[in-house]
Amino acid sequence: MAFALSGQRRIMKRQILFIQGGGPGAHKTDESLVEYLRSVLGASYQVHYPTMPNEEDPEYGRWRVRITKELTVLAGDVILIGHSLGGSFLLKYLSEEKADTAIAGIFLIAAPYWGGNGWRYEGYERIALREDFVSKLPTEVPLCLYHSRDDEIVPFAHLNLYAEKLPAAAIRVVEGRGHQFTNNLSEVVADLTSL
Repeated sequence: MAFALSGQRRIMKRQILFIQGGGPGAHKTDESLVEYLRSVLGASYQVHYPTMPNEEDPEYGRWRVRITKELTVLAGDVILIGHSLGGSFLLKYLSEEKADTAIAGIFLIAAPYWGGNGWRYEGYERIALREDFVSKLPTEVPLCLYHSRDDEIVPFAHLNLYAEKLPAAAIRVVEGRGHQFTNNLSEVVADLTSL
Protein backbone atom coordinates (compact mmCIF):
# COMPACT_ATOMS: atom_id res chain seq x y z
CA MET A 1 0.00 0.00 0.00
CA ALA A 2 1.44 3.40 -0.95
CA PHE A 3 1.31 6.25 1.53
CA ALA A 4 2.52 9.84 1.43
CA LEU A 5 3.32 11.75 4.61
CA SER A 6 1.51 15.05 5.07
CA GLY A 7 2.34 16.65 8.42
CA GLN A 8 1.46 14.03 10.99
CA ARG A 9 -1.11 12.12 8.96
CA ARG A 10 -0.67 9.48 6.29
CA ILE A 11 -2.61 9.82 3.06
CA MET A 12 -3.12 6.89 0.75
CA LYS A 13 -2.33 7.65 -2.88
CA ARG A 14 -5.05 7.17 -5.48
CA GLN A 15 -4.23 4.06 -7.52
CA ILE A 16 -4.32 4.12 -11.34
CA LEU A 17 -3.90 1.04 -13.52
CA PHE A 18 -2.93 2.00 -17.08
CA ILE A 19 -3.28 -0.73 -19.73
CA GLN A 20 -1.19 -0.17 -22.84
CA GLY A 21 -2.13 -0.59 -26.48
CA GLY A 22 -1.10 -3.55 -28.62
CA GLY A 23 1.42 -3.98 -31.41
CA PRO A 24 5.21 -3.94 -31.65
CA GLY A 25 6.70 -1.34 -29.32
CA ALA A 26 3.33 -0.33 -27.83
CA HIS A 27 4.53 -0.41 -24.22
CA LYS A 28 7.45 1.90 -24.97
CA THR A 29 5.24 4.22 -27.04
CA ASP A 30 2.49 4.45 -24.42
CA GLU A 31 5.07 5.12 -21.72
CA SER A 32 4.97 8.79 -22.79
CA LEU A 33 1.25 8.89 -21.93
CA VAL A 34 1.99 7.39 -18.52
CA GLU A 35 4.82 9.86 -17.89
CA TYR A 36 2.44 12.71 -18.73
CA LEU A 37 -0.03 11.41 -16.13
CA ARG A 38 2.68 10.99 -13.50
CA SER A 39 4.08 14.47 -14.04
CA VAL A 40 0.72 16.26 -14.02
CA LEU A 41 -1.02 14.26 -11.29
CA GLY A 42 1.93 14.37 -8.92
CA ALA A 43 2.43 12.58 -5.63
CA SER A 44 -1.26 12.10 -4.81
CA TYR A 45 -1.55 9.39 -7.47
CA GLN A 46 0.38 6.23 -8.16
CA VAL A 47 0.25 5.06 -11.78
CA HIS A 48 0.85 1.34 -12.28
CA TYR A 49 1.97 0.49 -15.80
CA PRO A 50 2.57 -3.23 -16.32
CA THR A 51 4.04 -4.67 -19.49
CA MET A 52 1.29 -6.73 -21.07
CA PRO A 53 2.18 -10.15 -22.51
CA ASN A 54 3.04 -10.62 -26.17
CA GLU A 55 2.25 -7.07 -27.28
CA GLU A 56 3.27 -7.91 -30.87
CA ASP A 57 0.44 -10.44 -31.17
CA PRO A 58 -1.85 -9.77 -28.17
CA GLU A 59 -4.29 -12.42 -26.97
CA TYR A 60 -7.17 -11.35 -24.76
CA GLY A 61 -6.92 -14.47 -22.57
CA ARG A 62 -3.33 -13.69 -21.57
CA TRP A 63 -4.10 -10.02 -20.98
CA ARG A 64 -7.14 -10.99 -18.88
CA VAL A 65 -4.91 -13.01 -16.57
CA ARG A 66 -2.47 -10.11 -16.24
CA ILE A 67 -5.23 -7.56 -15.56
CA THR A 68 -6.62 -9.82 -12.82
CA LYS A 69 -3.16 -10.15 -11.28
CA GLU A 70 -2.62 -6.38 -11.33
CA LEU A 71 -6.01 -5.63 -9.77
CA THR A 72 -5.45 -8.06 -6.89
CA VAL A 73 -2.45 -6.08 -5.60
CA LEU A 74 -4.07 -2.63 -5.71
CA ALA A 75 -5.84 -1.15 -2.70
CA GLY A 76 -8.68 1.33 -2.49
CA ASP A 77 -10.84 2.47 -5.36
CA VAL A 78 -8.81 1.93 -8.52
CA ILE A 79 -8.96 4.20 -11.56
CA LEU A 80 -8.67 2.24 -14.81
CA ILE A 81 -7.21 3.76 -17.97
CA GLY A 82 -6.79 1.91 -21.24
CA HIS A 83 -5.25 3.14 -24.46
CA SER A 84 -6.19 1.69 -27.85
CA LEU A 85 -6.37 -2.12 -27.62
CA GLY A 86 -5.87 -1.81 -23.87
CA GLY A 87 -9.11 0.20 -23.70
CA SER A 88 -11.16 -2.35 -25.60
CA PHE A 89 -9.64 -5.20 -23.57
CA LEU A 90 -10.43 -3.38 -20.31
CA LEU A 91 -14.05 -2.95 -21.38
CA LYS A 92 -14.28 -6.63 -22.29
CA TYR A 93 -12.70 -7.59 -18.97
CA LEU A 94 -15.09 -5.45 -16.93
CA SER A 95 -18.12 -6.82 -18.77
CA GLU A 96 -17.10 -10.48 -18.38
CA GLU A 97 -15.16 -10.77 -15.12
CA LYS A 98 -16.06 -10.09 -11.51
CA ALA A 99 -13.45 -7.64 -10.27
CA ASP A 100 -12.95 -7.92 -6.52
CA THR A 101 -11.32 -4.50 -6.52
CA ALA A 102 -13.53 -1.41 -6.25
CA ILE A 103 -13.41 0.66 -9.43
CA ALA A 104 -13.56 4.47 -9.11
CA GLY A 105 -13.62 5.31 -12.81
CA ILE A 106 -13.00 3.92 -16.29
CA PHE A 107 -11.20 6.01 -18.92
CA LEU A 108 -10.79 4.63 -22.44
CA ILE A 109 -8.58 6.43 -24.97
CA ALA A 110 -8.81 5.72 -28.73
CA ALA A 111 -10.33 2.29 -28.14
CA PRO A 112 -11.19 0.20 -31.21
CA TYR A 113 -14.68 -1.29 -31.49
CA TRP A 114 -14.61 -4.95 -32.53
CA GLY A 115 -17.46 -6.36 -34.61
CA GLY A 116 -20.62 -4.65 -35.84
CA ASN A 117 -19.59 -1.69 -37.98
CA GLY A 118 -16.18 -1.63 -36.30
CA TRP A 119 -13.14 -3.78 -37.00
CA ARG A 120 -13.61 -7.34 -38.25
CA TYR A 121 -10.18 -8.87 -38.61
CA GLU A 122 -9.58 -12.61 -38.58
CA GLY A 123 -10.47 -13.93 -35.13
CA TYR A 124 -12.15 -10.70 -33.98
CA GLU A 125 -15.00 -12.75 -32.49
CA ARG A 126 -12.69 -13.77 -29.62
CA ILE A 127 -12.24 -10.15 -28.56
CA ALA A 128 -15.58 -8.61 -29.53
CA LEU A 129 -17.90 -7.49 -26.76
CA ARG A 130 -20.94 -9.62 -26.03
CA GLU A 131 -24.32 -8.25 -27.09
CA ASP A 132 -25.31 -7.67 -23.45
CA PHE A 133 -21.96 -6.16 -22.39
CA VAL A 134 -23.49 -2.87 -21.20
CA SER A 135 -25.66 -4.63 -18.60
CA LYS A 136 -22.59 -6.44 -17.24
CA LEU A 137 -20.43 -3.37 -16.60
CA PRO A 138 -19.93 -2.09 -13.03
CA THR A 139 -22.85 0.14 -12.10
CA GLU A 140 -22.52 3.72 -10.91
CA VAL A 141 -18.90 3.94 -12.08
CA PRO A 142 -18.01 6.94 -14.27
CA LEU A 143 -17.06 5.89 -17.79
CA CYS A 144 -15.34 8.34 -20.15
CA LEU A 145 -14.28 7.74 -23.76
CA TYR A 146 -11.77 9.91 -25.63
CA HIS A 147 -10.91 9.97 -29.32
CA SER A 148 -9.13 12.40 -31.62
CA ARG A 149 -10.85 13.13 -34.93
CA ASP A 150 -7.55 12.66 -36.79
CA ASP A 151 -6.65 9.28 -35.23
CA GLU A 152 -4.50 7.57 -37.85
CA ILE A 153 -4.81 4.08 -36.31
CA VAL A 154 -8.36 3.62 -34.94
CA PRO A 155 -11.04 5.36 -37.03
CA PHE A 156 -12.88 8.15 -35.23
CA ALA A 157 -16.17 6.41 -36.16
CA HIS A 158 -15.40 3.79 -33.49
CA LEU A 159 -16.12 6.39 -30.82
CA ASN A 160 -19.65 6.78 -32.17
CA LEU A 161 -20.17 3.01 -32.07
CA TYR A 162 -19.34 3.05 -28.36
CA ALA A 163 -21.46 6.16 -27.78
CA GLU A 164 -24.51 4.39 -29.24
CA LYS A 165 -24.08 1.43 -26.89
CA LEU A 166 -23.06 3.47 -23.84
CA PRO A 167 -25.41 6.46 -23.60
CA ALA A 168 -24.43 7.15 -19.98
CA ALA A 169 -20.72 7.45 -20.87
CA ALA A 170 -19.05 10.84 -21.12
CA ILE A 171 -17.79 11.27 -24.68
CA ARG A 172 -14.78 13.53 -25.22
CA VAL A 173 -13.83 14.49 -28.77
CA VAL A 174 -10.38 15.98 -29.24
CA GLU A 175 -8.95 17.71 -32.27
CA GLY A 176 -5.62 17.27 -34.00
CA ARG A 177 -3.86 14.98 -31.53
CA GLY A 178 -3.79 11.65 -33.40
CA HIS A 179 -3.78 8.19 -31.91
CA GLN A 180 -1.21 9.06 -29.22
CA PHE A 181 -2.94 12.35 -28.30
CA THR A 182 0.46 14.04 -28.81
CA ASN A 183 1.20 12.57 -25.37
CA ASN A 184 -1.19 15.08 -23.77
CA LEU A 185 -3.98 13.58 -21.66
CA SER A 186 -5.25 16.87 -20.21
CA GLU A 187 -8.91 15.90 -20.75
CA VAL A 188 -8.38 12.60 -18.94
CA VAL A 189 -6.63 14.37 -16.05
CA ALA A 190 -9.48 16.86 -15.74
CA ASP A 191 -12.06 14.08 -15.60
CA LEU A 192 -10.25 11.76 -13.22
CA THR A 193 -9.31 14.49 -10.76
CA SER A 194 -12.99 15.43 -10.54
CA LEU A 195 -13.89 11.97 -9.16
